[in-house]
Amino acid sequence: MNKLKQLLGPMRLPFLILTPACVLIGLGTAIRTSGEVSIFYFILTLIGAISTHISVNAFNEYFDFKSGLDFRTERTPFSGGSGTLTENPAMARQTLGIAIISLGIAGIVGGYFLYVRGLLLLPLGLLGFLIIIIYTPLMAHHPVLCLIAPGLGFGPLMVMGTHFVLTGHYSLIALIGSLVPFFLVNNLLLLNQFPDVEADKTIGRKNVPIVLGKRISGLIYGAFLLMTYLSIIFGVYFGYLPAGSLLGLGTLIIAVPSFVGVMRYAEDTKKLIPSMGLNVVINIVTPTLVAVGLFVG
Repeated sequence: MNKLKQLLGPMRLPFLILTPACVLIGLGTAIRTSGEVSIFYFILTLIGAISTHISVNAFNEYFDFKSGLDFRTERTPFSGGSGTLTENPAMARQTLGIAIISLGIAGIVGGYFLYVRGLLLLPLGLLGFLIIIIYTPLMAHHPVLCLIAPGLGFGPLMVMGTHFVLTGHYSLIALIGSLVPFFLVNNLLLLNQFPDVEADKTIGRKNVPIVLGKRISGLIYGAFLLMTYLSIIFGVYFGYLPAGSLLGLGTLIIAVPSFVGVMRYAEDTKKLIPSMGLNVVINIVTPTLVAVGLFVG
């Protein structure tokens, strides 16, 4: 059981629930534009998406361990990695193996859909592959790329990719729907960087909290929250999303206290943790509610 726990640790299983929440938006937009979709294609898409998420997590665990960052980081329930490799350094090779194997599974799924749906899927696949490989070693050292890459992966790439493989075409409704996880997942990684600022500096990272400070980063967090909800409102107003997608506005009730907590406790990690927890809930529940709205109209 301990060995199994060590193998599962780098995958960060509790955080994988974010993937189905994002894929559901693509499923919703596909059903709205096509009426029906292949269950087999959807299951295969979900397997590929979860595999990419596992690969990202495992690569991050491996690179952060090899750089020594994990030994300097103050772990929280939402940041700082799983702690698997600091407790058992011998697991480093297996962790890299998990990253490569899960990326390979995603590649097989992607290759299948390239065969059945055509080369229009290739740009999304290549960009997603690039983000997975270079995010931790390269993108984390560039503030703008580090800020938008997570949302790009879980937003436009995942949502539009799901829509495309289920329908065989791209759609503006999928792009509009993808803006919700784009802003939210950017915020997820942004806020999780707050406790790690001092540790990240030691290995040369230059994310937004390091470059601009936590207060300005908190304002960016608030702006991204605002853009999330405006995306839903404008999407419905201009007829791209059904009125049911306004269900996504329900998380405003916790988004406001989350933002207030970020601005008040940006420099106090222990007091910031409740806001980090609310942020995780917002990331999972909001796209799920938007997807439900897409299903019911």
